[in-house]
Amino acid sequence: MATEYKIKGLTSLDLKNGQKQEVEVDGIEGGKVLLAKVKDEVHAMSANCTHYGAPLVKGVLTPEGRITCPWHGACFKVSTGDVEDAPALDPLAKFQVYERDGAVYIKGEEKVIKANRRQLNIKCSSVKDKDHVVVIGSGSGAVGAIEGLRGGGYKGKITVVSRENSQPLDRTKLSKALMTDQSKLAWRTMDYYKEASIDFTWGNVTKVDFNNKSVETEDGKKVNYTKLIMASGGTPKWLPMDGLKGDLENVFVLRALPHAQGIMKAAGENGGKKVVVVGSSFIGMEVGNCLAGMKHDVTIIGMEEEPMMAVMGKQLGKTFRELLEKNGVKFKMQAEVEGAKPSESNSKMVGSVQLKDGTNLPADLVIEGVGVRPSTDYLQDVKEIKLNKDGSINVNEKFEVEGLKDVFAIGDIASYPYHGPGGNGKLVRIEHWDVAQNAGRSVAGTINDPSAPPKSFIPVFWSALGAQLRYCGNTPNGYDDVIIQGETDAQKGPSFVAYYHKGEEIVAVASMMKDPYMTQSAELMRHNKMPGKSEIQKGVDIMEISIPSEIKI
Repeated sequence: MATEYKIKGLTSLDLKNGQKQEVEVDGIEGGKVLLAKVKDEVHAMSANCTHYGAPLVKGVLTPEGRITCPWHGACFKVSTGDVEDAPALDPLAKFQVYERDGAVYIKGEEKVIKANRRQLNIKCSSVKDKDHVVVIGSGSGAVGAIEGLRGGGYKGKITVVSRENSQPLDRTKLSKALMTDQSKLAWRTMDYYKEASIDFTWGNVTKVDFNNKSVETEDGKKVNYTKLIMASGGTPKWLPMDGLKGDLENVFVLRALPHAQGIMKAAGENGGKKVVVVGSSFIGMEVGNCLAGMKHDVTIIGMEEEPMMAVMGKQLGKTFRELLEKNGVKFKMQAEVEGAKPSESNSKMVGSVQLKDGTNLPADLVIEGVGVRPSTDYLQDVKEIKLNKDGSINVNEKFEVEGLKDVFAIGDIASYPYHGPGGNGKLVRIEHWDVAQNAGRSVAGTINDPSAPPKSFIPVFWSALGAQLRYCGNTPNGYDDVIIQGETDAQKGPSFVAYYHKGEEIVAVASMMKDPYMTQSAELMRHNKMPGKSEIQKGVDIMEISIPSEIKI
């Protein structure tokens, strides 16, 4: 039952439109709520993001009534608390707020105020059998779709067909923290999905019959659908070289829980193992940094002059390298791998990695972070779909597959029209956790209301590289240069905002220790109000730019 609570130290709701304030709740230890004024109305809601707990008072509030997390771009609708954008799943709790006798009060339940969230009600006791959404995959796109469907009131059957034999997990923690406990990685319990009448079928999909609307797994299970969401994700690549193509033990790729479990079993708990990471991209850098933090001897091999140079630029690549070097990681850059050789004591086990310049790197275990390919093998011989050269599927703004009714593709397998800065509708494939989940939510919105316009969002990415990197936007046509404002010296501690521009247009923004510049940039991009290169060079502070209420993309 809702109880009245007084707000500490507040005598009136004297906020201006666009203002927000975190306040303490009298009588509840640690109890806090966020007050925000939008369109002349003050709202009271949970004070922290339901994703990883970021303080929303430091986030971005827009005139249309969106509050965006300063860390990872999760966004909520102020009027209801509902999730607007990934990666949060639970909505914010909302509370009645009012003034009386020179004080401010809210009404709510103590446990809800303390929980800092509202439990999403996706229970569905009576399912309409004639409607059946089948989702291939159980990754970020899948979780966005199924939560969006039930959260949006879908009453039909939902079946998830997954090769991973587990409910949706927080895959981001696999490379960033090498977590191996399924219960700690799971977004929801299986009982939660059972209450929502969401069924799971385990198995690798080998066939989709679009004429008869059915999905079949390798062990012969067949599931019929009325609407199909293909969210099968990516398959990590192996290098086609002796010792690195899966032919030696203790050589790993990293994508799913069993991969992380295998790595941690090989690494052990006492540190001191010689670890070679092939690939200086995000996955390689994250897992290398994680293992170095566990006191292992880590060497990362990269082909570029600096890690992640093609995406982030040379100067920031140097910053990231030096941050990891502070943690004990060693680097072999501008290096090419020739292969791996077995251990002298065990011919089945890896013993070293060879570079083309003759360098021999001893290795107790090797991790390959050399990219993924779209997991679309089950569509190779299907005449109704033409796969792109990279194995991806072209879709429209609603993520509908070309030429097929009631069939959608999202996440790593989808090439979709990008209308953010520099995009102009160009088809792009973005391997981001956030993008996949937002695409899943977009498809859920389309299924729940076919007349609704496609949901717009700006891609957001984050990484753990000795300091938390935030990134928004995309560079589908590359970028000309980067304008960096702030400190990039790893020894002093990086604190910067980097603006990537193509011509005059800012197409992407990265930051470290500068929250909420990334989320402010994403909102400005979404409203087509991001300043140009010349303005940034003149010193315009994007945090001082007002966000309009009209959406442009």
